[in-house]
Amino acid sequence: MTGYGIYDPTDAKPLLPIQRSPAPNGVERLSVAFTKEDSAETASETLLPDRPISPHPNLVTEDGLKALELQLARAREAYEATTTIEDVNERRRQAAGPLRDLRYFAERVRTAQVVPNPASADTVAFGNTVTFSREDGRVQTYRIVGEDEAEPKAGSISYVSPVARALTGKAIGDVVNVGGQELEITAIS
Repeated sequence: MTGYGIYDPTDAKPLLPIQRSPAPNGVERLSVAFTKEDSAETASETLLPDRPISPHPNLVTEDGLKALELQLARAREAYEATTTIEDVNERRRQAAGPLRDLRYFAERVRTAQVVPNPASADTVAFGNTVTFSREDGRVQTYRIVGEDEAEPKAGSISYVSPVARALTGKAIGDVVNVGGQELEITAIS
């Protein structure tokens, strides 16, 4: 069926025809030119790049796995909350961050390898808490944990950090060199 879309008011003849397709239920459908579409700019705003995934094995403590699962649940809740937004463009913008987090935490939970607590405190290992003194007299204590659970200000460092790598496998009294500074292990628990 052909209808007419643009008319010259001085002439009864149409200038441009519109192609309409009959739908299976007999109702005519208009061309998508008459529907609300995203612009390329709006669409690009809603595509956030994925959070980088570490190339290292995803070693975690039992608490670390629980924390990842909690963050995954929070990301899922945040994403689901956006589904009630009526405007499609605004919904996509609001969902972009939670959707990116959802992909990241789903992958981190999927690849998590729980490392049991060390059976011994003879040498530094993943999951141990180690205290060391620096040349400048500072004494620091850190627990060696997975990358996603590391928070140096809260007393935990990633097992792939330079300090953790240098300390792993060492015993009380051992001295290691990190970044030009000597660290002496004073306690392991």
